Amino acid sequence: MSEVLISTDKLTKHYRLGASFFGSNDKVIRAVDDVSFEINERETFALVGESGCGKTTLGRAMLRLVERTSGSINYRGQDLHSLNEGSMRALRKKLQIVFQDPFASLNPRMRVKDILAEPLRAHSYGTEAEIEERCRELLEVVGLRPHLMRHYPHQFSGGQRQRIGIARALANNPEFVVCDEAVSALDVSIQAQVLNLLRDLQEQLKLTYLFITHDLSVVRQFADRIGVMFLGRLVEVGTTEEIFSNPRHPYTMFLISAVPRADPHQRNRERPVLVGDIPSPVNLPSGCRFHTRCPYARDICRVQDTALVAANGRGVACHFPLGD
Repeated sequence: MSEVLISTDKLTKHYRLGASFFGSNDKVIRAVDDVSFEINERETFALVGESGCGKTTLGRAMLRLVERTSGSINYRGQDLHSLNEGSMRALRKKLQIVFQDPFASLNPRMRVKDILAEPLRAHSYGTEAEIEERCRELLEVVGLRPHLMRHYPHQFSGGQRQRIGIARALANNPEFVVCDEAVSALDVSIQAQVLNLLRDLQEQLKLTYLFITHDLSVVRQFADRIGVMFLGRLVEVGTTEEIFSNPRHPYTMFLISAVPRADPHQRNRERPVLVGDIPSPVNLPSGCRFHTRCPYARDICRVQDTALVAANGRGVACHFPLGD
């Protein structure tokens, strides 16, 4: 049984709207609201949901790239918010991120060697000769030739840039990597190459991934477990097979039904379609946040919210789960 590497307990991140021309504003955006879950060692945990549901904010909060409003993050049983600045800086070698846009995440004025050397120098890796040798190793690990470290980012394709971003994340031998929409900006054929690279690296380096995406077709082939988010809350958690074969939350069922199918015999079959607009994260509806779009909602759903209740790794936040 794998040990838990990192977990959150009622993690919350709210953004307060600032004052405007018309006066003060005391409203808040509930980007992440009371989220609790665990990721095991060497596991790929996928976080899926519509744009704006809080996936990226949750991932960054887990790395303390944005500070939480409340709740806790535990890495190997240690509360990250109990660490002082020096201790957190030392631990950052083990907690890394691959950003979504390979065109924006690399400094266009820096050569690849300097991009890869920057985190090494920040953590006092060694001499300049040792740093240069490490940069060569990193490029080889991600399938690029070492002589390319003399080039600038604009001289590479999108897939090559993302490989450089992955190499930078691996520079200090991390254990936990947040992949924030790491393949969404790439062509489909390049997506497959980068996903295969990530899988190979996970085996070689014993990595643990939080894989943030909105593409469920990618998730099915890549993830061990899935967490489904809606308006800042986790609404369902389970293994990839459980989620796809037996979705229990209506929102999960609608997400899966929206995945394009290559089988021409299934193309014309009727599929449930989610209607209505996503409620505003500033003015959330009472009760269950999904009830305004849920065809199965009842009176209790409109007045009483639900919490994710997990047992043996399987959980759903719904008064009337599908299949009951």
